[in-house]
Amino acid sequence: MAEPIHDKIKRSLQAAEGLYHRLVLLVGQTGSGKTGVLRHVADEFGSSLVNVNLALSSELLELTAKQRSLRLPGILDQIVAQAPSPVVLDNLEILFDKDLKQDPLRLLQRISRNRAVLASWNGTTTSGRLFYAETGHPEYRSYDAVDALVVGMDGTATVDSAENNREAGQA
Repeated sequence: MAEPIHDKIKRSLQAAEGLYHRLVLLVGQTGSGKTGVLRHVADEFGSSLVNVNLALSSELLELTAKQRSLRLPGILDQIVAQAPSPVVLDNLEILFDKDLKQDPLRLLQRISRNRAVLASWNGTTTSGRLFYAETGHPEYRSYDAVDALVVGMDGTATVDSAENNREAGQA
């Protein structure tokens, strides 16, 4: 029987504690059920689910376009600092807004330096690459090297391949 996704996430969060970036990404397409899984994990850890779009947009509303791009990382830090650990983030689409001139993965890595972060990622993984949006879309992103643990809604998890490599004596 396949291991449930929330169990893979819990194992990934435990494994992330020893990493430089304590970031776990839950990757799946829109409508794949990420929010429900995140809500379940947050409840299990006694944490809360942070809607990043809602939290950031209300803070950025009064700022000019230039101020938004400059202050967004600090505002995100403040939002995350108020959340219990592990920090569970959903609805990250605002981070990909091209007008904000941010690198969403780097922002997530930055906030996961001192605390465990579990974040949803609307996209896919293929052969170790992480994608957001389709090629040609203004918010398209592609990452070759992802310094994070990834759990896919399809049941795949980088924590599994790391454990398999250790068992085979390759790590």
